Amino acid sequence: MSSIPVSKAIEDEDSDLRSPLAAVVLGLAFTFSAVLVSAQVSSGQIDAIFASLRSSTAPGAAVLVVRNGRAVFRGGYGVTDLRIPRPIDAKTNFRLASFTKQFTAACIMLLAHDGKLHYDDHLTDFFPEFPAYGKDITVRNLLNHTSGLDDYEDLLMKQYPDTPPEKIPQILDAGVLKLLAQQSSGQFAPGTKWEYSNSGYALLAMIVEKVSGKNFGQFLQERIFTPLKMKNTLAYEKGKNEVPHRAYGHTKKDAAKGNDQAAWQQTDQSPTSAVLGDGGIYSSLDDLAKWDRALRDHTLLSPAEMQPALTAVQPTDGLAKFPDGRPIRYGFGWFLDPYQGHKRMSHDGETVGFRTTIQRFPDDDLTVIVLANRTDINPEALALKVADLYLGTKP
Repeated sequence: MSSIPVSKAIEDEDSDLRSPLAAVVLGLAFTFSAVLVSAQVSSGQIDAIFASLRSSTAPGAAVLVVRNGRAVFRGGYGVTDLRIPRPIDAKTNFRLASFTKQFTAACIMLLAHDGKLHYDDHLTDFFPEFPAYGKDITVRNLLNHTSGLDDYEDLLMKQYPDTPPEKIPQILDAGVLKLLAQQSSGQFAPGTKWEYSNSGYALLAMIVEKVSGKNFGQFLQERIFTPLKMKNTLAYEKGKNEVPHRAYGHTKKDAAKGNDQAAWQQTDQSPTSAVLGDGGIYSSLDDLAKWDRALRDHTLLSPAEMQPALTAVQPTDGLAKFPDGRPIRYGFGWFLDPYQGHKRMSHDGETVGFRTTIQRFPDDDLTVIVLANRTDINPEALALKVADLYLGTKP
């Protein structure tokens, strides 16, 4: 494990507390916070949950625990890249995958804050050339997965039958819009059912571009990342920018045993990895601590403005549920299912080579984030084991 001092938790070189006395006071404050928390939960207890990921030759994970607005644990396990093994730490940037969706939703909510769009605006209000079925699809439907749009990944693969994924050219958000515009209808009437939709979030990124007049990555930087001083977070666009302190995704080879370098292969990109709105952001523990603080302090959006994101959708045909029948609560870019009686807002990310999760318990002032550059672990399950230590719950 890479040891990351708690005292560098959330405040960093951007703090306005620059005098020597202030620095001492700040250091004491963080130390005191850590002592108070560790009296109940020790770093060793958290570290034990991730012990199997300790390695200098295998991919791993980064772990952040924030309690009462202070980072009380930050840990790095494994390496960023097997070619040049560097230890994972708090600055390592992972592809967030669908963890991205809360940022895409925030972009839309900021445009609503600006008065430049409304949640009940229709898809054809932004793209008049879109087929007639788009007239019934609202921004709200896109945000809460009730649009009925076809899955763009399925549509893409149908264009390349019997083609290995590495031979299929990457599609962009604009390509998703074009692909969906070639369809004559959706899968169901908008608002009637809930079905998780990467297509919807790709279209939300295109709406951000259309309304703001800026590309999606630029809007993210200007309205979210720069104001929050998330200096190393970005929407990755190959050939246009580079990911600093980058972790590369990996998958365990078939039938491979053990955790050494020979057991792994790099699986970092897929035909859909260049789509930004549904999963294209890279970020680190350091920067996500700032995002978590902004959510806690309502830095970008007021509590009233955040409320729609934290209100579970109610489809007209009945409860929102997964294909296997399990009920689900979803707002704008957030799953809202409680955990063991505790209010929760969460989201997982899953893509080639990466697995991620954010688990926020707002009433308990607790956040657990796990970012992994390997696909053989379940970050949500690990994060909930950490949460159990603080909440006194059992899985």
